[in-house]
Amino acid sequence: MKKYWNEKQECMDLEERKKLQLEYLQKTLNWVYLRVRFYREKFEEAGISTQDIRRFKLEDLQKLPFTVKNDLRDNYPFGLCAAPMSELAEIHASSGTTGKPIIGPYTKDDMKQWSECMARTFWAAGVRPEDVFQNAYGMGLFTGGLGFVWGIKAVDCTLLPTGPGGTERQITLMKDLKTTVLGCTPSYALTIAEKAKEMGVDIKKLPLRIGIFGAEPWIDALREKIEERLGIRAHEAYGLTELMGPGVAFSCYVNGKYTLHINEDHVYPEIIDPEPPHNVLPLGTEGELVLTSLQRQAMPMIRYRTKDITRLYRKKCACGRTLITMDRVSDRSDDMKIVNGVNVFPSQIEDVVMKSGKIEPLIPQIILRKGEGTKKHLDVMIVKVEAKRQIYDMGRERVLEKELAIRIKDIIGVTAIVEVVKQGELPRSTGKAKRLIDERK
Repeated sequence: MKKYWNEKQECMDLEERKKLQLEYLQKTLNWVYLRVRFYREKFEEAGISTQDIRRFKLEDLQKLPFTVKNDLRDNYPFGLCAAPMSELAEIHASSGTTGKPIIGPYTKDDMKQWSECMARTFWAAGVRPEDVFQNAYGMGLFTGGLGFVWGIKAVDCTLLPTGPGGTERQITLMKDLKTTVLGCTPSYALTIAEKAKEMGVDIKKLPLRIGIFGAEPWIDALREKIEERLGIRAHEAYGLTELMGPGVAFSCYVNGKYTLHINEDHVYPEIIDPEPPHNVLPLGTEGELVLTSLQRQAMPMIRYRTKDITRLYRKKCACGRTLITMDRVSDRSDDMKIVNGVNVFPSQIEDVVMKSGKIEPLIPQIILRKGEGTKKHLDVMIVKVEAKRQIYDMGRERVLEKELAIRIKDIIGVTAIVEVVKQGELPRSTGKAKRLIDERK
């Protein structure tokens, strides 16, 4: 049986890949210049004409302006679309909880590309035609659910489209229908593990062997907890609505190590300094990921600022793939909060408390408020966690609160009020977990 889904693309020689990327890039730039007024005006402001595009080189990309999320909102719904409605096969959208939703239209060819990228994702994780794939992502406007469906259909394994929620039923179906692969958010995977324990189901004894997770940042400690609780290999499907959805990058597992590969024949990656003037940074340097569509037709993104913080590496993986690799995204630049003058990411708090080994593997809830009275000028950070049962049995909740507060102060440099809440009090997620609530005015 084949080792790669698309060996030619996944293992291509670097120089050959660069030629292909340049060919795709020139076509895409010309496509949006002719069809999208927004980009035509942006290019002209930067002094780029169609003649310049024909002479374009990969390194010239940094001469072009960035695209940001507000550009999609300002041009809602189809101001950035490069194809007429008659050519669209499918339309997806973000939740739009903080404003107008982000629209993701696809042509038939875009759908084929998406299926290809998702098939690579699943094949690299070890999914094969004989598998039963339980897809617990939402099957609506959100790109995750149906993006997974197209990949499952491409690999030709059995699809069990449960969608999110109904956790008890999820576990019953998992047991009765002998699910071997689970797709959902990392936080929901932990909810499933917890519910299975309550039901008296030893999930490790079920045929389940692979999990493919995404749609929210997750740290290594969370991956380890998922693998421990479910008895599986926990793989990643990285993506975002603006750049097709899941399938932008996928993980392999070789010699005890996970590596995240970017489908760079479909997106061209850069790392920039999140701070002005946003210079492009060398490989191996941490910064913000910027992605450019290379083959998409309906709504190609040019230098889209993802806000995701990561690093890029150019080295051949032990799996044999030559696709550029990236660190897992555990932080987003727009998730960063300044607390009493200190930059704080939710993942930093999660890492500290989970490494204590004394809390349940649930994402802590972080609440930011303003102080009261004479301290109203100060920020107050509250971190709510659930402890393991033995902590409650021994009545050591207050001891653990002090211990974790000291660790957060020592490692991150901020003062936090840690609250060990009652078991079952933290919200259980069926989709994206709410990691931080900022109540400051």
